[in-house]
Amino acid sequence: MTAFSPEHPFRILSLDGGGAKGFYTIGVLREIEGMIGGPLHKKFDLIFGTSTGAIIASLIALGKSVKDINELYEAYVPTIMRKESAREKTAALTELAQIVFADTKFDAMKTGLGIVTTKWIIERPMIFKTSIEQAHGRKATFSPGFGCTVADAVQASCSAYPFFNRKTVTTDTGDVVELIDGGYCANNPTLYAIADATNGLNVPHDSIRVLSIGVGTYPTPVPSWWTSKRWKQKLLSVQLLQKTLEINTQSMDQLRHVLFRDIPSVRISDTFEQPEMATDLFEHDLGKLNILRQRGSESFAKREQELETLLI
Repeated sequence: MTAFSPEHPFRILSLDGGGAKGFYTIGVLREIEGMIGGPLHKKFDLIFGTSTGAIIASLIALGKSVKDINELYEAYVPTIMRKESAREKTAALTELAQIVFADTKFDAMKTGLGIVTTKWIIERPMIFKTSIEQAHGRKATFSPGFGCTVADAVQASCSAYPFFNRKTVTTDTGDVVELIDGGYCANNPTLYAIADATNGLNVPHDSIRVLSIGVGTYPTPVPSWWTSKRWKQKLLSVQLLQKTLEINTQSMDQLRHVLFRDIPSVRISDTFEQPEMATDLFEHDLGKLNILRQRGSESFAKREQELETLLI
């Protein structure tokens, strides 16, 4: 294992969940990739992602460029989010996962990876990882990604029940596990990533650098007066889910600050209060998503000097 030090730090990239708002994340990452002048997987030693962040994290760890990821998002995300029923959304997400990842397993990753999901029955996290060094226990039975495909893990992490169906996976030990969106336990997975670095990989605190990227915070869409009662109820359900994920995100970041304030970290996730920025995680208007991506680039610009210190 590489000997990390303050001069040769262990770098973590953590990517929040947030559905279609992942376009904001892509906007930030596009600028970071340009700043470092090369692929992101070569700069970060460990990448954690939840939900939409799990898709992006997995693609980065496989060596994909941000341009490639953006093209995939433009081609598939609006289509998935436009579907009305959970069955239709799930089918579209399954198709995307199969097209993008096929039968790829976790041993194909070019850097460390963690994909956060939530166990439906016992209400605990299940994190798909690449390396035995990331394990905190049960190392004798560890296998990358529990033997599952990346497609299955990513789909599970994105399964925001009840808007998507629950995802069932079978591990290489024969365990059948029903999973839902990782955002229910860690929409901001930074703490889990730091735990792997400190407790699993035994990296000293002073040798860790953390970049945590969210999806931004936006005004809630207001239904028009002519919107049907059924659609108004659905909007309220979406708002409740989004509020749950945002509370989780802020709580995890507050804990990160309290518990690991000695670890140099940069958090990028700005708040936008303009009424025209109203959106949610099921946004499917490509014009609006393009604006979110631009906002991500602007958020990078405000933290550019900090990022240069952290990454260059």
